[in-house]
Amino acid sequence: MNQKKTFALAAFATMLMSSAAWAETELTVYTAIEAEDLKRYAETFNQDHPDIKLNFIRDSTGVITAKLLAEKDNPQADVVWGLAATSLLVLKSEGMLEAYAPKGADQLKPNFVDSDNPPSWVGMDAWAASICFNTIEGQKLGLTAPKSWKDLTKPEYKGHVVMPNPASSGTGYLDVSSWLQLFGDKDGWTYMDGLHQNVAAYTHSGSKPCKMAAAGETVIGISFEFRAAKSKAEGAPIDIIIPEEGIGWDMEASAIVAGTSKEEAAKTLLDWSVSKKANEMYNVGYAVVAMPGVAKPVEHLPADIEARMIKNDFEWAANNRNAILEEWTKRYDSKSEPKS
Repeated sequence: MNQKKTFALAAFATMLMSSAAWAETELTVYTAIEAEDLKRYAETFNQDHPDIKLNFIRDSTGVITAKLLAEKDNPQADVVWGLAATSLLVLKSEGMLEAYAPKGADQLKPNFVDSDNPPSWVGMDAWAASICFNTIEGQKLGLTAPKSWKDLTKPEYKGHVVMPNPASSGTGYLDVSSWLQLFGDKDGWTYMDGLHQNVAAYTHSGSKPCKMAAAGETVIGISFEFRAAKSKAEGAPIDIIIPEEGIGWDMEASAIVAGTSKEEAAKTLLDWSVSKKANEMYNVGYAVVAMPGVAKPVEHLPADIEARMIKNDFEWAANNRNAILEEWTKRYDSKSEPKS
């Protein structure tokens, strides 16, 4: 072979290796992260990993959980990034998650990491229940702001409360499961019977009740603190109420879907998801994040919000999810909004 051909072949081989090295890997990522944040999350990740493209499939927690379960025998997702830990525990029990300890997971708060070694999932941030109270509409109707969950059963609030459906919304499920833990099984359902009398509608989105309160479409929206703080920062005339009994919460968490053909890229995303940079990104909206010492107070939220979160039994909430949702649907689904 002459020297010219040798050089040409060498150049071609170099080009092929370079193309392979920079070839973009695409990950299908199932998520319940707020739609408005997905672009920011992807752009921040791609600052460090421009060779991995994230294709998001986004919906509310209940819908994404049901979709994953339906695809159990033919998984379509590579990674779950931003889904309730209670949902991931259900998927784990079905053998649908690949155990993996991301680099740096040992630096996270222990309760933000699955207890198995290696863990099947790792936490990102916590979102907690809150009440959005429209002060203008409340004043027009002569309503005072509630201070507790039990206040919401008062007759004066009849028709003025909107909350998420727990079968489709992770926020709705953390509400229901936390009330059952706070008040006990019998009294918890009795409480929800009373609340139901005042509920105008159950939405299929955890953020929608607060958005409705912010827009004056209802007086009281049971939602979560991130959405509440964001609405208030945008100028909505709402008070953010943290009920005095304590607040239910769940954590957004991540996991690799078992059987993915893109395991290395999936591990890269999981490694990055527990990094300090990622936790700082989560803290833009969430006051409680997985890495200690990172979180700064979020405007309009109390600095002690983590202390006001109940001791949540995630295993119990996951193991009893189907039974709780079946009972809730039987009792209250008649007021749910139509599904889109």
